[in-house]
Parts: sequence; C-alpha cells; structure tokens
Amino acid sequence: MSKSTYISLLLAGALLGCSDDVTSEKTSATRNYLISALPVDSISLQQLQGLAKLGGQNDMVGLVRHSVTTYKITYKTVYKGKPIDASGLLYIPQELSQPAPLISLHHGTTFVKKNVPSEGGFSGMEYFAAAGYVAFMPDFIGYGASADIFHPYYDRRHAASSIIDGLKSVKEFLHAHSVAFNDQLFLAGYSEGGYVTLAAAEEMESTPDHGLLPTAVAAGAGGYDMEQMLQSVTSSRYYTYPAYLAFVLMAYNITNDWNKPLDYFFQEKWSQVLPELMGGKYDGWQINAKLTSEVRALLNPDFYAGLVSDESEPLLKGALRANSIKGWKTATPIRLYHGTRDEIIPLENSEITLANFRKLGSENVSLTRIPGGTHGGSFLPMLQQFIPWFETIREQ
Repeated sequence: MSKSTYISLLLAGALLGCSDDVTSEKTSATRNYLISALPVDSISLQQLQGLAKLGGQNDMVGLVRHSVTTYKITYKTVYKGKPIDASGLLYIPQELSQPAPLISLHHGTTFVKKNVPSEGGFSGMEYFAAAGYVAFMPDFIGYGASADIFHPYYDRRHAASSIIDGLKSVKEFLHAHSVAFNDQLFLAGYSEGGYVTLAAAEEMESTPDHGLLPTAVAAGAGGYDMEQMLQSVTSSRYYTYPAYLAFVLMAYNITNDWNKPLDYFFQEKWSQVLPELMGGKYDGWQINAKLTSEVRALLNPDFYAGLVSDESEPLLKGALRANSIKGWKTATPIRLYHGTRDEIIPLENSEITLANFRKLGSENVSLTRIPGGTHGGSFLPMLQQFIPWFETIREQ
C-alpha cells in the first residue's frame, strides 16, 4: 500500500456529503456505558469506489472493500465526579469476512460547538471503515450530548475517560449487533487530539481493569508538557494563537472550580468580551482577530507577574503539572510527530516528552520531525506516515 493511497482517499471523502434518510435505532442488549446508537449515513461500496475513480487513481478502487454505516452514539461518562452523557461518531464496515481492529481517532482543538463528529457530514474517516477498521471519533466532553459543559481543555483525567468510556460503549454496540472484532486497538490524534491520545493510552496501560490495551499509538503536536507550554508562552512577547491561551485559562478555572473572575486572568478589555467569544459560536481565527497576540497586553499585569515568579500562582502551576503527560514505561509502539516550525506548540515539547519516555526505559517510542512543518501544515504529513505504519501492524 502506498503512502499516498489512504490520504488521497481521505481527501476525496472530505469533498462529499451524504444525506440518506435513516430511522432511529437503539440497541437492546444490557449496557453499562452505551445509551443509544442512531444511524446517520449509509455509504455504499459503489459510492466509495466511485469517489476513488473520481480522484483519478484507479489503484484505490481495490482498497475500498466495504460499505460503511455511521452511527451517532451516546454513552455514559463522568465530569467532575458526576455522571453525564457524551457522544461521538461510529463507523462500521459492512459484510466483514474477518474480525475488524478498532481505531479511535481524536480531533484537534474545536471552538465551535457544532463542529464535532456527531454533528454529521462526511469527514473522510469513513475510509478507515471502508478498509476494514471499526472507527470511533469521540466529540469530547463539552460538545455534542454534553455541549452545555465548558470543555475541560487539556485535562488529562477527562480526556482519558471520554475516550475509554466511549470505546467501552463501542464494544457493547459491536456485541449487541454481532459485529466481529479482534483485540487490536489503534489510537491516533493531532494537536489537542495528540494530547488526548497519550492521556488515554497511559490510562489504559496503568489500569488493566479497563480491558483496553493499545496496539499502536500515533500522536502529533500535542502540548503534552503543560509546564513547558507555560514557560514558552511567558518567555515570549507574542503568542500567535491567543484563543488557545484563553481556552486553557478559562477551562482550568471552570474544571477545577476556582471560580475566579475573568479579570483575574485577563485585562478588563478582554475579560468583558471573552464569555461571548468562547461561547461556542466563533472559530479560533475569529477569536484571535478580537484579541491581542501580545501576552502582557492580554493578561492581567498581576497575574502575568505571578506566572513568571517561582512562588506565585500555585493553583494554576500545580494544575499544569498534574495535567502534563511526562511519559511512562511502555512496550506499546508509540510514534510522536511534530513540525519543526510549529508556531503554536513548539517542537521542544515533543522532544522533552520523548526524552522522558526514554528515561523511563520506553524504547518503542520515537519522534518524527516534519521538516518545515507548521502546526496547521504538519497534520497531512503525519497522516501519510502513520496510516501505512498501522497497516503493517494490523492483523490481516
């Protein structure tokens, strides 16, 4: 399989939207996590093969082996110790001749509440299922079924649980619908999705009772070491994407129940507009246009002084430390990916994370540097590399 094959399929898939009429359905088996599964789209093998032909690469046609049905699944998870409903999109290959591996795919930072997998639309991830994977894309807490919650951004506990509980609900669905699957589980994500991927993998390995063990992991440009991210931001005059900084501070304030007024963190000019800007209607570039990229001009002077002091702001610094993914001893093959010119999450963050893995004796962890890659421009090269890698590990 060529590296270009799968990525071309993904890009072709992103150009098509399907709107087949479906009827609602709920599984009837005993469930611990799964609440409901509602069919969203059915995409025929002929449609998928037609897309491959339209893409101008006839060698793809033979790789598209299955029709795909997608479901919006709603499942049980926990937010701040209390049960809530969460959601995601499930992609099921049809007419399987052998048990399918599972793959959980984790999206990057999303500011607009409706721009998540379960809201529908052809994403291109359908091609994983067309190739014989059972694919799952969680919305994350704060979106979809839990949209009334402010997303617990870069919170490792909630990140891991939303993936793990979602995968448990997927397995319940597969058992109820007699979909054959094997023990292989692949995890992949980019940006926030990269962070979520490592958080979930570590929790799976440290808690065998989950009954989930990753087969291979691909994580790109996640801000794994949150302490290093703080140092990077405060040591620079400008931060290219102030919406990310606002997202972290507001999420930590809410998730940790600090309940500080926004003008504690931000200068008054910005604290007055941030509730509206971060309310889930505006995309990141729109939020950035309303803020300033000059760090000192964005933050409350007293708060900024506390950030650069070793003794001040213990709550925030402690939370950043607790939510940092420092690596662990693992035998799971893990590949990190990062662009050398990433202007949002510095390459150094992944380099530090790799070094921590190695110090703990994890020899199966590597870092692929994408030459000249920016944050937005490195996702495609990562896809071109990790999909063929997964295929070499996958049971055929």
